[in-house]
Amino acid sequence: MKNAAVIGAGTIGLSWTALFASHGLTVRVSDPRPDLADAVQDALETFAPHLGTTAAELAARVHLAADVTEAVRDADVVQENGPENVEFKKDLFRQLVDEAPEHALLLSSSSAIPSTAFTGEIDGRRVLIGHPFNPPHLIPLVEVVPGEHTSDETVQQAVAFYTSLGRTPVVERKEIAGFVGNRLQNALSREAIYLVEQGVVTPEDLDRVITSSLGIRWATVGPFLGSHLGGGPGGYRHMAEHIGKSMKQMWAGLGTPSQRPEEQERLIEAVERAYGSSTYSELAETRDRKQLAILSALEEN
Repeated sequence: MKNAAVIGAGTIGLSWTALFASHGLTVRVSDPRPDLADAVQDALETFAPHLGTTAAELAARVHLAADVTEAVRDADVVQENGPENVEFKKDLFRQLVDEAPEHALLLSSSSAIPSTAFTGEIDGRRVLIGHPFNPPHLIPLVEVVPGEHTSDETVQQAVAFYTSLGRTPVVERKEIAGFVGNRLQNALSREAIYLVEQGVVTPEDLDRVITSSLGIRWATVGPFLGSHLGGGPGGYRHMAEHIGKSMKQMWAGLGTPSQRPEEQERLIEAVERAYGSSTYSELAETRDRKQLAILSALEEN
């Protein structure tokens, strides 16, 4: 892989751009936004320290394309980061199949839409999902989700490509809306919103609950190994046969947030009270610094 095209330069696309460039790829970026040049430069300056390089070194490998056609003309890999809209992706991937080189991997950062939904009328053998978690230049997971028509060779190439970038690709064996990571995230977010709505806890304290318990545990072992260890010498079997009974009873009591307009407004205001005194840049810098520390600790162990 020598040449990459990034289609869509929002938060995710800009992060991919920096990551690709940091691994020596020549990157062409396409986006109709009028401030594309400034957005790319700002992103490279922000992300370069995370990637152990300089903005100038990254910028030397990043080029702005006038349109999609120019961006993909000699691409070995295309990473799409457009809107979560089936019709948009249908039109775009029809163009990508026609205009990108025949060997190019065609990857979508789609957060919820499986690739089969937008490749029904085109040759989808080299199209699949490569869904990252934000920001992809830091968070290693990439969900690799083949569609009904994706070839096995394409899946293998995608796994090899993301691995070469230091990512952790996980191939999902069945398409499902939202994939795995976002479904888990949404399930936890649903209960978190419910608990705040019910006045059980504030948004800030709920974040403390996660970062002081489950976040630490899951960052190291994940939910299934965590439960296996939680069962003691008897492992997951002991957990399922004993504590599992009370857990099943708790499932029935999990809440459904009302999210009526007035409830949603109260939740928004509560989050703004908790975190509104800091700017987005300040909060993101703190998040990224802590995430890098966690990743460093995991690599050392």
